[in-house]
Amino acid sequence: MLVVVTYDVSVTDPGGTRRLSRVAKVCERYGKRVQNSVFECIVDSVGLKQMQSALKEIVNLKMDSLRFYNLGKNYRTKVVHWGAKDVQNVQDPWII
Repeated sequence: MLVVVTYDVSVTDPGGTRRLSRVAKVCERYGKRVQNSVFECIVDSVGLKQMQSALKEIVNLKMDSLRFYNLGKNYRTKVVHWGAKDVQNVQDPWII
């Protein structure tokens, strides 16, 4: 299933910059960055729970926020992209 993960991490408090970096690293393990704080992740229900658990350990829920949009298995008809950035198929192999 495709899950879109968005986050807003407060960097004005001590440790905020480190939390921001750690959140991005966890998201990179599960998906591809499509905007600064937005990732598209192809995961199963177990992978989603693992990602959510890892992220919950990092963020300060009193200052930061996470959103998970589950677009399901038939996501191709639900995503429309306009604009400058190239559209990446999240199922394509990763080149590092």
